[in-house]
Amino acid sequence: MFEQLTMAPPDPILGLTEAFKKDPNPHKINLGVGVYKDEKGDTPILKSVAQARQRILAGETTKNYLAIDGSPEYSRAVQELLFGPGHPLQSSGRAVAVQAPGGTGALRVAADFLHQHFPGARVWISEPTWANHAQIFRLAGIQVQTYPYFDTHTNGLGLEAMCQALDSAPAGDVVLLHGCCHNPTGVDPEPEQWRRLAELVAARRLLPLVDFAYQGLGRGLREDAEGLLSLCATAPELLVASSFSKNFGLYNERAGALTLVAPAAEAALQALSHLKICIRANYSNPPAHGAAIITAVLQDTQLRREWEGEVQAMRQRIAQMRSLFVETLRQKGVKRDFSFIERQRGMFSFSGLNKEQVEALRQRHAIYIVGGGRINVAGMTRQNMEALCSAIAQVL
Repeated sequence: MFEQLTMAPPDPILGLTEAFKKDPNPHKINLGVGVYKDEKGDTPILKSVAQARQRILAGETTKNYLAIDGSPEYSRAVQELLFGPGHPLQSSGRAVAVQAPGGTGALRVAADFLHQHFPGARVWISEPTWANHAQIFRLAGIQVQTYPYFDTHTNGLGLEAMCQALDSAPAGDVVLLHGCCHNPTGVDPEPEQWRRLAELVAARRLLPLVDFAYQGLGRGLREDAEGLLSLCATAPELLVASSFSKNFGLYNERAGALTLVAPAAEAALQALSHLKICIRANYSNPPAHGAAIITAVLQDTQLRREWEGEVQAMRQRIAQMRSLFVETLRQKGVKRDFSFIERQRGMFSFSGLNKEQVEALRQRHAIYIVGGGRINVAGMTRQNMEALCSAIAQVL
């Protein structure tokens, strides 16, 4: 049976990392995979995370299973981070959350849940979007549609085209929205644009599914949740897939959550019972360690303050690299206007480099960028900026 199989294509992002690792060039640069790097080019363990980990290990007495939906303390901490302290969604019981292995695990649980109970619903995803989105939903049996998002003429949000497409979606379809720091473009709706989208989604009776993987890395922890709160104000139901790989640096701990908002507390509990069935048939119950770290940090005043400072430092470093990148390209004599990269937010930018230029960067300079031209700005440092911009100037 297995001999009949042919080699599957490599993942467009993780496959690029494998190629990078095999490259013998000592000056190689990886701007492909979405991992935060500090000024030394390392992916650090946050100090707040390290302290929480020590406390957990010192007090740990068992390795017993968690519940199917995970830790209740973690669920409350995640919801408070999403909605803010004292939000009515929590106190009313309209919101429930399940612990998941990363944001990808949360998206897959959502996909299984939607396909089982709303088999006619399609998922609308932005064009472009994260390379794994379409695959997650298609393999769960859900039909995927796309809506336009990025305006190549302005290097910004194509709001009118986006709204026109979503206005044609039938009631009951699901629209996947990036909560902040859109991957791969780095372009987010402004607050008034979020309000318009929220009104459209409510009017069309669409179900919002918010992929929230970068909270705190755009404008700030609360500011990055403004779009989500706009949706909460108009939509009686929604789903949120959270990832804490980036803002806690817990990449290999696979810490995420799926939050479900229902019109009433009873409906939320009923939906939760079905989410638990999806989980039981998938990974049975979630990993504990990463979620325990997040809970410890968010529940401790001192650790929370330190963590918020570390998230702010990451956000500021990314913004500095955006400005330095634009300025260095200008110094290298590049005539193309890259100033839009300073206006984008989060770890990624849609650079405008085409496939031929991306391939030339890889072959001639050992610079690894995703084929569509997405650049991980967080992979830039002051040490590699000169070489990076010189190479881009040459291929342009």
